[in-house]
Amino acid sequence: MNVSRKLVLHFPKQMVDHPIICYLVRDYNLIFNVLRAQVNPQQEGLLIIELTGSEEDYERGVDYLKGLGVTLQFLSQDIRHLDDRCTDCGACTGVCPTGALSLDRPSMRLIFDDGKCVACEACLRACPTRAMVAEY
Repeated sequence: MNVSRKLVLHFPKQMVDHPIICYLVRDYNLIFNVLRAQVNPQQEGLLIIELTGSEEDYERGVDYLKGLGVTLQFLSQDIRHLDDRCTDCGACTGVCPTGALSLDRPSMRLIFDDGKCVACEACLRACPTRAMVAEY
């Protein structure tokens, strides 16, 4: 049975130039989807990815990352859109880094694609009616 989980990886500066993702694919049979990345030479790197694979391969891959000194943050929260509170103002669409929030044209109704959401919570701060909420 395959699992799919979103993770935030914090790389120490000495690891940013190592092909870590390549090894997750080759040695641990994991499929990855990069949701967000910020990697600069000689600075700590940040990578938000979704890893998909068998439970066993996923666990082995996570152990591999921890063994390298990569700090992992599991995205265990979900962001929800409360339609009854939403005024479709679009304030959240301008701050969403992944495009999970958009306005439908021509209806101008807010569309929330939770599959693209990385739970960064930028929309929570931007929403004037508190129609975007985090559940832990």
